[in-house]
Amino acid sequence: MNFISTGFRTLVYKETLRFWKVATQTVAAPILTAMLYLLIFGHVLEGRVTVYADVSYTAFLIPGLVMMSVLQNSFANSSSSLIQSKITGNLVFVLLTPLSHWEIFSAYVIAAMVRGIVVGFGVFVVTAWFAHLSFTAPLWIVVFALLGAAILGTMGLIAGIWAEKFDQLAAFQNFLIMPLTFLSGVFYSIHSLPPFWLTISHLNPFFYMIDGFRYGFFGQSDVNPLISVSIVSAFLVVLALLAIRLLRSGYRLRY
Repeated sequence: MNFISTGFRTLVYKETLRFWKVATQTVAAPILTAMLYLLIFGHVLEGRVTVYADVSYTAFLIPGLVMMSVLQNSFANSSSSLIQSKITGNLVFVLLTPLSHWEIFSAYVIAAMVRGIVVGFGVFVVTAWFAHLSFTAPLWIVVFALLGAAILGTMGLIAGIWAEKFDQLAAFQNFLIMPLTFLSGVFYSIHSLPPFWLTISHLNPFFYMIDGFRYGFFGQSDVNPLISVSIVSAFLVVLALLAIRLLRSGYRLRY
């Protein structure tokens, strides 16, 4: 018996094909951007920033760039798809299908996760040549990559529902997603921060995603990975419930 409906599979395929048809823009460009970050920050800060014991700054930076790419592109996929569908008026064809709210939510998030993971893997492939990376706990790498992609895919869905035009979506990304990402420890260990900013960093859920992901490579982290995975999982549940509620209510979807 097939428990996955044809409509659900079709929506996942459509959302995945959407970004893959313009892979130069949606996959290759983010990989190039991450490569530039590595070349610039790795060259300038190598030997000047204290990170983990026996870990070079370049090696420390690579997992952060990989996870940052996963997060940003997962968000971009679901948010841009939804806002484009709303503006062009074809979102109604998705809403009129017999798909449940859970299926619509899952389809958008799964497609966003696919893009995020594909870009993240591409970033890893092109940057791994610049430093020696170990894989101390590969399961944690997979767990945090999937959780991070799911969270940002869900946030992208929420942003796409909330925004009524591209300017609003850009504001959501520039004033929320970007600061949370860059202040999450991508380029530094939070223990190098003053006490005030150290406390602020512990309030940032993005920090736990990146810190847990980095633990999978080095077996070292700023926070116990069990604590990180608990916080990240709880954050995902809250966001998923919010997204489902918005879909069910038709907020800014039905006019």
